[in-house]
Amino acid sequence: MNHHRKVAVITGASQGIGAGLVTAYRKLGYAVVANSRTITRSDDPEVLAVPGDLSEPGVGARVVEQGLDTFGRIDTLVNNAGVFVAKPFTEYTDEEYEQVVALNLRGFFDTTRRAIAAMLENPDGGHVVSITTTFADRGFSSVPAALAALTKGGLNSATKSLATEYATRNIRVNAVSPGVIRTSMHPEETHEFLAALHPVGRLGEIDEIVDAVTYLEGAKFVTGEILHVDGGQQAGH
Repeated sequence: MNHHRKVAVITGASQGIGAGLVTAYRKLGYAVVANSRTITRSDDPEVLAVPGDLSEPGVGARVVEQGLDTFGRIDTLVNNAGVFVAKPFTEYTDEEYEQVVALNLRGFFDTTRRAIAAMLENPDGGHVVSITTTFADRGFSSVPAALAALTKGGLNSATKSLATEYATRNIRVNAVSPGVIRTSMHPEETHEFLAALHPVGRLGEIDEIVDAVTYLEGAKFVTGEILHVDGGQQAGH
């Protein structure tokens, strides 16, 4: 077991942005603890697949614990797992509220609490990055998404709070706030409409979010930052 090799925990790691992040961190030389509900074992011995639903109490902590048991340390946590439900506010159901809050908030809370505790024991400190959304900063009447604002907006605020709380203990906390990214979550027939939400007139690509996270990984003087990678959405049309 190599206790000097850095280790990243990545949630929502089985597809899309999460899968791209696994590849990127391995290229950076990190071992990776990869979590999603449906993740399967990797052929790469430096990738530990830990299946589990982060909306359930205690699962986030278990993911981090398994990473510690296998690799001996945690250097980075990327909170990528999340759920997005867009609909008029009065049409949200209690079940949808519970689903969104459980994954977006409890998943963040359980995983980040245990990861920061591990980072405090790490002589190299650590780094937490959360994937949020510009819908938390800027409302669009054509895409009502109050539950995204409620939950992902909370993560933006928590990012700044944690960044200041742990700044003197060598733990940085940042967020990447994407626009709409071209993933399997968005059917092809919606792409033209979604592209028009961005001043640049196109969807974002997975590698553009991955590049933002890896930039933050190397930016040692950056903490408490909400990095918008959204084609200008936050600036407005």
